[in-house]
Amino acid sequence: MDQKYWEGVYTAIVTPFTKTEEVDYEGLRKLIREQIAAGVKGIVVVGTTGESPTLNITEHLTVVEVAVDEVAGRIQVIAGTGSNDTRSALNTTASAHDLGVDGFLQVGPYYNKPSQEGLYQHFARIADSTDKPIMLYSIPGRSGVAIDTSTVARLRARFDHVSCIKEAGGSCDKVSELVQELGDSVTVLSGDDALTLPFMSVGARGVVSVTSNLFPSDMVKMVQAALANNFASARPYHQRMFPLFAQMLSLEPNPACIKYALQKAGKIETAQVRLPLVVPSLENQAKLDLLLQDFLS
Repeated sequence: MDQKYWEGVYTAIVTPFTKTEEVDYEGLRKLIREQIAAGVKGIVVVGTTGESPTLNITEHLTVVEVAVDEVAGRIQVIAGTGSNDTRSALNTTASAHDLGVDGFLQVGPYYNKPSQEGLYQHFARIADSTDKPIMLYSIPGRSGVAIDTSTVARLRARFDHVSCIKEAGGSCDKVSELVQELGDSVTVLSGDDALTLPFMSVGARGVVSVTSNLFPSDMVKMVQAALANNFASARPYHQRMFPLFAQMLSLEPNPACIKYALQKAGKIETAQVRLPLVVPSLENQAKLDLLLQDFLS
């Protein structure tokens, strides 16, 4: 596989809802068109930012279908099809494969905290079921267990299409370890906007971004500069957006804050999320309003 297949900005795109909590498919199409115009490498649909835990399977697959249709081959569509139940992940992956996605995001199974052997067998079973590229997703803060470098190496030795990992463990050391052990055979992408530049300085090749829902062009410019090893040009983008990076995911559970910001910017109709998530509190809305006034004026 081309070593540059995974390079760049992938937007972990939100799933917009109506006021009655139905999926706003036309709103989704509008967001996708803006992402394409901004030059992102791809979109990741129905990940955590896309509220996959509270979409039923029909909604989940319809979001994928709409994304594939709207993109029409212009950028990559990566479908989140992971689960903490291997059989469910297999079924969703097969359905999304048939809908024409370009690849899959496979999160480490959450809550049941498998061993590294369990992780290996889980991902191997999924990789056996498709020939499309797979992006592993290590986020121990949500799943309870990290995907070890040795497990990634085992998978890569067996499956050429297990070719990327979204690393959201917050450690530059882990990125360095992955790059040193696996070289160019596995691309590392940052799973944390605030750590994109630090991670890229030690070998990551881009980001799966939440902030790029709101400012895709700026994220693209920052990452393109870093890919060109021009960190002096990339740094001002990082510094300008850092307050967003730092607070967008900390004031409320994701994607409550980014949806609120997108509504304030007029990019989606409502900031609606589904329970157990709730819209930002009035106190946090005031904080977000203050934060956003310099960006949206």
